[in-house]
Amino acid sequence: MIDVLIAAAIALFVLSRLYVALGRDDGPPDGRSRTPVQAPSSAPQTQEPEPATTIERRPIFYGPAADGLEAIYEADNSFDPDAFRDGARAAYEMIVGAYANGDRKALKPLLDTDVYEAWDAAIKARDESGEAPFELLRVRKLEIENAELEDNVARIVVHYEAELGDGERTRRANEYWTYMRDIRSNDPNWVLDDVEAAP
Repeated sequence: MIDVLIAAAIALFVLSRLYVALGRDDGPPDGRSRTPVQAPSSAPQTQEPEPATTIERRPIFYGPAADGLEAIYEADNSFDPDAFRDGARAAYEMIVGAYANGDRKALKPLLDTDVYEAWDAAIKARDESGEAPFELLRVRKLEIENAELEDNVARIVVHYEAELGDGERTRRANEYWTYMRDIRSNDPNWVLDDVEAAP
């Protein structure tokens, strides 16, 4: 019986020492702090890019028509003088080509009513006379000479110099073409409103 009690006392002593040694958490033995290790993320964290700052760039207006072009832009911020020049060149080529071919269907949406009527009569007279049409050979010059805005109607005068030919003869065209557009309209196209010979 005494042996059992002695063994039990020894076991109790050993267990108490193990508890003192293992049951306390004093951190790493060298005194460093313990920091939790985070599990790796399943997907890399990406930072949302900051929205880019948009800077409005106004067109540059120059030349004798600068004030009128500025007025048109103030009334219609979609107006771009460089794009207009490109369109004016394309319009000249299309209109002169359609006139040479007698293509009234192509001409009608590009011309104001009175201009179309005059050119329709000129095509008829040319056909009756049998005269060969002059076709566009090249555009030598294209400059915006004047621009104005009156009662929401914008008008821009373009000075063209071009070479035309009928296969045998060549001649030089030197004219002012006036394009017109109602800036309230959803239609972005300009129509030819007037043609005058340049001095």
